[in-house]
Amino acid sequence: MKTPTLRLALSALCCIGLAATTGCSSMKTPATADVAVSREAVSNAADAGAGQYAPMELKSAQDKVAAANKALVAKDYALAHDLAMQAHADAKLAQSKANSAKASAAADAVQDDVRVLREELRRANK
Repeated sequence: MKTPTLRLALSALCCIGLAATTGCSSMKTPATADVAVSREAVSNAADAGAGQYAPMELKSAQDKVAAANKALVAKDYALAHDLAMQAHADAKLAQSKANSAKASAAADAVQDDVRVLREELRRANK
């Protein structure tokens, strides 16, 4: 009777050990991937003109990516993940603000063109 109980206990310990090992080693990969995705989001925001239209948000995202990289080096994968997620959000906000500002400027330019055309039509009809 003790043999099945011993086998069950050993099986349970093996499963717990395997789960703990898998859980610890798999945290590095997602954190590394998260930082890489955030770095790309920061790059996209900069390319979209966030340096001009949303400099504070872009700087915040860049600072958080740098901190996430330091957390990766320190093997603090949970902190790296959190900082990467925050950096990604800041970068997306910066990119959205830049895109919005550029769209607003384009709309203003179209409105100016329409105004000029209307003035020319009025002069031509007089």
